[in-house]
Amino acid sequence: MIGRILRIELRRSAALGVGLLLLVTGVPLLLTSTLFFAGRWMQLAVIARSMLVVLLPLALAGGAWLGRRDARNRVDELFTSTARPRWHRTTVTASALAITVVAAYTLLCLIATGWVVPTAHYFPSAAIVVAAVGVPALIAAGWLGMAAGRAAPRVITAPVIAVAGFALLGLLPELMSQPAPDAPVFLPEPSALLLVPVISGLDDFQTIMPRVSALQTLWLVALAATGLLLLGTVRRRATALAVLPAVLGAAVAVPLLPVGGTRGAAVVDPVAIELVCDNAGPQVCVTRVHAELLPAVVGPARQALAMMAAKLPNAPVRAVQTQQVTYWARLDPSTAPAPHSADTVVFDTPTIDRLGRADMSGDYFLPSLLEAAWQQECADQSVQGDEYRARIVAAAWLTGRPPAPQPGWDPTEMEGLVNAYQALVSLPEAEQRRRMAAAREAALACQGDALAAVLPEDQP
Repeated sequence: MIGRILRIELRRSAALGVGLLLLVTGVPLLLTSTLFFAGRWMQLAVIARSMLVVLLPLALAGGAWLGRRDARNRVDELFTSTARPRWHRTTVTASALAITVVAAYTLLCLIATGWVVPTAHYFPSAAIVVAAVGVPALIAAGWLGMAAGRAAPRVITAPVIAVAGFALLGLLPELMSQPAPDAPVFLPEPSALLLVPVISGLDDFQTIMPRVSALQTLWLVALAATGLLLLGTVRRRATALAVLPAVLGAAVAVPLLPVGGTRGAAVVDPVAIELVCDNAGPQVCVTRVHAELLPAVVGPARQALAMMAAKLPNAPVRAVQTQQVTYWARLDPSTAPAPHSADTVVFDTPTIDRLGRADMSGDYFLPSLLEAAWQQECADQSVQGDEYRARIVAAAWLTGRPPAPQPGWDPTEMEGLVNAYQALVSLPEAEQRRRMAAAREAALACQGDALAAVLPEDQP
């Protein structure tokens, strides 16, 4: 009997429309974001969770529209007069809504796998857990929306609750992450911020701590229980008790959640940063999560190593992709990473295209490899103007050609770089090599200011 009623609800109620609305809205968002997750399973999970900022308000609004069905059709008094408890009927309708929103979310994730499977070489099981947190989040949103629609059965309820949900999910985390203007020190975001299931800004080398996913799931299940109880209650006392699961869930989760928002919940995945190497020549390595990039990286990397060996004293003999999380994804950006050895040039991750492969268009990668000879993974990643100009001039010295025009640079600035290069190559060859050796030693010792030794003394 219940199965038959559920099938009728799925066919004839607004539950199916809510699921289709989520799907129609989510697919364009997904297709315009493939650049951020192609070839990477964890980033797919992150995109799925970041889309909740739009999907959850829609689920709230859809639930509110469905919740006002009885009042809209003026059958409230009729159903109240029957002996059947309210929760018998509302549970079936709520189940239909839960099925449709979960099916839409799952289908979105399955569609996205088309951009991941062909090029992904590493599958972290934690990606399933991170993405799955969106399931109780959508169910909770739908059921809370139904409870709101039943409590305030008006046409305006659905759009108002959608706008409120979007403001809560999209604006509140931004406001809580902004430091106070008069704060003496920067304070990380409070742990309560992680009650919001939307996450973003995860580096390719990171994953979410299992403890965080478990606590978020606990809180969202408790919130869904509150929504379902509110939907089936009649008396005021029962309504007050219905809030209890959400209160208890928050009371358990908040003290155990880390501070710092997504950055505080993220940790480095040790398997993702394992090196995958090509040893058919000078060794070139990339991280396991980026193993698909290795064939495209090998050629330019060995070309750069050959150019360094031809002119640079004590040149590096291997090229390795950085294993450091980018500074904006760290909870404490000032943490000093382990420095790499002098025989290794460490390069940044090349641009990844919409298919998950290395995008080598624009001839940017070889110059960046050459500049990496004068870089070290230091705690302070800020680069001063003279240091950046010195790297460009030093890379041009390895190529034997003046610096190429830099996108967005002022012509006067480019003229200064060319003049610096010409002044450098006009020096005796022994002096050139001395300056290059001194600049490299300074860079490896994280002495960025001394890198300006590459520039002529009369340069500003």
